Amino acid sequence: MDIVIAQNPRFIIRQFLPEEEGIYVELLADAEVALYLPKRTKEENQQIFKTALQDYAAGEVLGKWGIFDAADNGFIGMCLLRYFDENGSVEIGYSLHKKYWGKGIATAMAKALIGYAFDRTATQEIVAVTAPENVGSQRVLEKAGLIRQENINRYGAEAAFFKLPKVD
Repeated sequence: MDIVIAQNPRFIIRQFLPEEEGIYVELLADAEVALYLPKRTKEENQQIFKTALQDYAAGEVLGKWGIFDAADNGFIGMCLLRYFDENGSVEIGYSLHKKYWGKGIATAMAKALIGYAFDRTATQEIVAVTAPENVGSQRVLEKAGLIRQENINRYGAEAAFFKLPKVD
């Protein structure tokens, strides 16, 4: 049975099914989609997918999920929530198929994940990082309510850093 993280009239965010490994790997094999992501092999992405399935089975609250079109179940992309640091900040991330860029889906997805993270974890802060030149993703984060901070160094590279504190 699917475990749905969030749903609206446009999309459903849910756990991946084992048979969806191919669409996940294919998404990340698209050079434009993966331009600002860490460079990984097909085998590494397959292992990440398998780990996500194991996390579901273990009942993990955070994880990696698929985004599917609510009308036709078409695969829009993937998103994730994971712990960012020892302070318990939760990081949001996502990758969408190019045909879904610029349609407001990423912003709505980010807002849904922010609500989910604040409801389901004790985190006091949502964060996100992007490549400094990934202006489209930065606009998504700002529209979702995250605030640009000073750039940080992550994995040896400069990264644009955003955060959103929880408001009680």
